[in-house]
Amino acid sequence: MGAMIANENATARARFAAAMGSCKRHAKLLAAWLLLACIGACGGSTDTAGSLALLAGDMGGAGNVDGAGTAASFNFPGSVATDSAGNLYVADGENHTIRKITPAGAVSTFAGTTDIFGSADGTGAAARFNTPRGVATDSAGNLYVADEGNHTIRKITPAGVVSTLAGTARLTGSTDATGAAARFNAPRGVTTDGAGNVYVADMFNHTIRKITPAGVVSTLAGTAGVIGSTDAAGAAASFFLPRGVATDSAGNVYVADTSNHTIRKITPAGAVTTLAGTAGTAGSTDATGTAARLRFPRGVATDSAGNLYVPELVNNTIRKITPAGVVTTLAGTAGSVGSADGTGAAASFDFPSGVAVDSASNVYVADEGNHTIRKITPPGVVSTLAGTAGLIGSTDATGAAARFSGPRRVATDSAGNVYVADEGNHTIRKITPAGVVTTLAGTAGSVGSADGTGAAASFNFPSGVATDSAGNVYVADSSNNTIRKITPAGVVSTLAGTPGLAGSTDATGAAARFNLPSGVATDSAGNVYVADTLNNTIRKITPVGVVSTLAGTVGTGSADGTGAAASFNSPVGVAADSAGIIYVADTSNSTIRKITPAGAVTTLAGTAAGFGSVDGTGAAARFNFPSGIATDSAGNVYVADTSNSTIRKITPAGVVTTVVGTARRADFAPGALPGLLAFPPGVAVSGTSLYITLNNGVAVVQNVP
Repeated sequence: MGAMIANENATARARFAAAMGSCKRHAKLLAAWLLLACIGACGGSTDTAGSLALLAGDMGGAGNVDGAGTAASFNFPGSVATDSAGNLYVADGENHTIRKITPAGAVSTFAGTTDIFGSADGTGAAARFNTPRGVATDSAGNLYVADEGNHTIRKITPAGVVSTLAGTARLTGSTDATGAAARFNAPRGVTTDGAGNVYVADMFNHTIRKITPAGVVSTLAGTAGVIGSTDAAGAAASFFLPRGVATDSAGNVYVADTSNHTIRKITPAGAVTTLAGTAGTAGSTDATGTAARLRFPRGVATDSAGNLYVPELVNNTIRKITPAGVVTTLAGTAGSVGSADGTGAAASFDFPSGVAVDSASNVYVADEGNHTIRKITPPGVVSTLAGTAGLIGSTDATGAAARFSGPRRVATDSAGNVYVADEGNHTIRKITPAGVVTTLAGTAGSVGSADGTGAAASFNFPSGVATDSAGNVYVADSSNNTIRKITPAGVVSTLAGTPGLAGSTDATGAAARFNLPSGVATDSAGNVYVADTLNNTIRKITPVGVVSTLAGTVGTGSADGTGAAASFNSPVGVAADSAGIIYVADTSNSTIRKITPAGAVTTLAGTAAGFGSVDGTGAAARFNFPSGIATDSAGNVYVADTSNSTIRKITPAGVVTTVVGTARRADFAPGALPGLLAFPPGVAVSGTSLYITLNNGVAVVQNVP
């Protein structure tokens, strides 16, 4: 089960924000495009001191522009809903807004303000959301929002007045109660029925909740904290990270039971059955009922005839399920990622997330990875209704001509080369100082765990890279739960762990176990340090492959202490300095931790759960889901403060300043610092230069202040 969770998390994270669902991207202006193309082609050689530029790749796709059709832009739209007038409403997750699209394709911001997140009730732009993921409408024209980051359900009137229907911002739990006394845990999907009830896919509680028009919350099916796939009534049923819900005219509720790879049906009496797919068996087979195969269904919508439409996160397809359970593929081809408009299998998507259906049986898709809204007619003709897809790919080339797919983290060597964990391509890329990009190991689109040389090797969502003084590259091969080693000649071997087997065992080589390792670092003695994310520990691997736990204990916390007495909360990044001190981006605690060679853990900067973007010293500083970390020769620490869209610097005395980007301004603007970034997951230091991973490329800051 741990391996399944690890795979789910790593898969999703390859396309979206590092803030756990998270893990984020950005737009670029036309003028920036032209400047970047010139700089990238020159390998960054024309950069001025203290300026931000693109080293390699392309920064397209995400944005927050209101406008008509393709002139508009979105930032990881999570779901869509329709009203009786033909308008579409979009939960624009990483913009923290609710957008509206008229039948003519005009996009406007209906509620919230771009890049300013919070939990304020109010009207229109005065309201605040925190990564809204689900949206639904009722017959009176009200909208309901699954405000995932706030763990609340919000209501928006037709006049744009936002209120909190149930839950209290930032307080998680599973309490059934009325209004603010109720508790949710990352509610993801939301829908309504004809009586005005609201149904919620309460993802991390693994339950389906019901809210009456008076705000009374109850649990319709499942039991909080119980993961499973049991068909039964009410609390005896079980789910696994459900993300989408829909209702039909008979009052049945349909659930996209994401990590079970199934579609479930709940009758008004609470009886749960499996309509399509088989729990634990992923695939793309068109068939009837349990003979069909789905792969991470993310949403669900119904039409007036009782058909269901399902977007699949990893297959990148839209499936149709008849009331009899017959599953077909309406649009897209399993395993084919892209943004092509066309009919049926000729169309392509990139992590489609949410669906809605109008009265004419047109299907609307929140195509999350493309940052677009797509339309599918009943015959399966796909077009792009709003937004413009970004440029992703796997092209080896120079500067802006190269393509990446969700590059995660970077490392440098003594010759000034940059190594990239190109997570979405399942490859490790190399960028020379002149900006020439090649693939060092793995083959784009080929997922596996094979050891071998160059393209013969395979990876499974690699997320972390580090180098040693001999020019070897170490890889946190996250979804394989292994640590890999690549020699300068491109020979790949598995240093520790066994592919597909999750755990926390300290042992040697293949006998050791990890659980979603995300970050790696090396010291001068050749030891490798691992941010073992889902184990909430920091592991150490000697040059001969002996794995031990340096600090932390399986289970979340924020305690300072030595060895197992310390605790972490989803650490993602790790770095080492010349004295053997280890620095940790303790992501879900929003803090930076420090570990001595003896395993003594202290908090260098930030305060656990006190997220924000405050510059200051030590505990007075604030971060927002930091995920990447690096050190320089002077003992400074640089942090990719992902959800703040900034790079922070921490001096040896613990003084925190912001050196690149502007807090909560998610975009890309090259030139004089601070510039703009969008959800950077990784950072590396080489001399006086910083290398930063972004959506589809790598940026460089030379002569960093």
